[in-house]
Amino acid sequence: MRESWRWFGPNDPVSLAEIRQTGATDIVSALHDIPIGEAWPRERISQHRALIEAGNVDGSELHWTVVESIPVHDSIKLAEAGHEAYVDAWIQSMRNLAAEGIRTICYNFMPVIDWTRTDLRYQLPNGVYALRFDQDRFAAFDLFILQREGAKDDYTSGEIARAKTVFDAMSKDDIDALTQTIIAGLPGKMTDAYSLSDFRTALARYAHIDHGALRGNLVAFLERVLPVAEELDMRLAIHPDDPPWDMFGLPRVICTPADLDKLFASAPSASNGITLCVGTFGSRPDNDLPQMAHDYREHIHFAHLRGVSRDPAEPRTFIEANHLDSDIDMIEVIRNLLENEQATQREIFVRPDHGHLMLSDISKTTNPGYSAIGRMKGLAEIRGVIRALSTNN
Repeated sequence: MRESWRWFGPNDPVSLAEIRQTGATDIVSALHDIPIGEAWPRERISQHRALIEAGNVDGSELHWTVVESIPVHDSIKLAEAGHEAYVDAWIQSMRNLAAEGIRTICYNFMPVIDWTRTDLRYQLPNGVYALRFDQDRFAAFDLFILQREGAKDDYTSGEIARAKTVFDAMSKDDIDALTQTIIAGLPGKMTDAYSLSDFRTALARYAHIDHGALRGNLVAFLERVLPVAEELDMRLAIHPDDPPWDMFGLPRVICTPADLDKLFASAPSASNGITLCVGTFGSRPDNDLPQMAHDYREHIHFAHLRGVSRDPAEPRTFIEANHLDSDIDMIEVIRNLLENEQATQREIFVRPDHGHLMLSDISKTTNPGYSAIGRMKGLAEIRGVIRALSTNN
């Protein structure tokens, strides 16, 4: 497997020199400053790649090999008039990346919002901080802060009562913090930040879009880009919707194996693949991650190896756990990924994801989920499993 590390560019609190010390060899990055919908110029891609490789010496090299992500404009997801120009720009970005030797692209098709959490610094008993999604806090935001039209239809009476209890206990600062966490955007975000009013307007654009329509628009997008990806020998790896269920009345269509089966049947191509985000898919108890790692071996181009621990009383509530200590059998997932590599004769890019905020990083400015020490701990654990399983084989 190729050990990779996500780097957000020159403003990332974790420097390239520090990443080299982790032993990772591949950089996962993007040009975050280019507005969504514009093509990435080859010159800018070349400059970014050169920056990553500038400090390379024998025995300690970094290479930009995975893009995460080229954002897909909402106009494409909505199939609005004129959206073809945004598809053309996406294709041009692909061509420019391939010209610089970068051939794996992680992307997502989540409408309006990217990955969503309700807590960015949730303290665990041992003192570290984790990302958390609390269903009752989310419902409190949706029902009583955002006050989304029709929201009550999406919740049971018991869920509404629990959300009201949570909301009634919140201070103004609590409300502001939750609002900021959910809609103001996150580092490396693939969507824009919104005010509450803007957010309501953005949601309203999707009022006529159901699961069938959104899936159809995804397939139409892939029908345009996959032939070019095949021509360029590029692998497109769609990231699952995070969390993997409908939110804010928005349909989500990459959540389960059934969704993946529909995707691959509708757009068959060796370039059409997935990012096996173990934590995202594992947020649903009905997703069997070891089995998915086996069943989709031809389509797994990239993997985020993190886990979650779900609340037994409310499975939609979860914390991001230690990489090996979660509700997911990470060792079996890795075992199956290694078998995939043997069967397909190609290496899979893997990276630690959403590490805990711990030790001296607690007092530093960090991107939520992307501090250095927590991810390095996760990478070391993953590396140990890979080494042990490879030795046994």
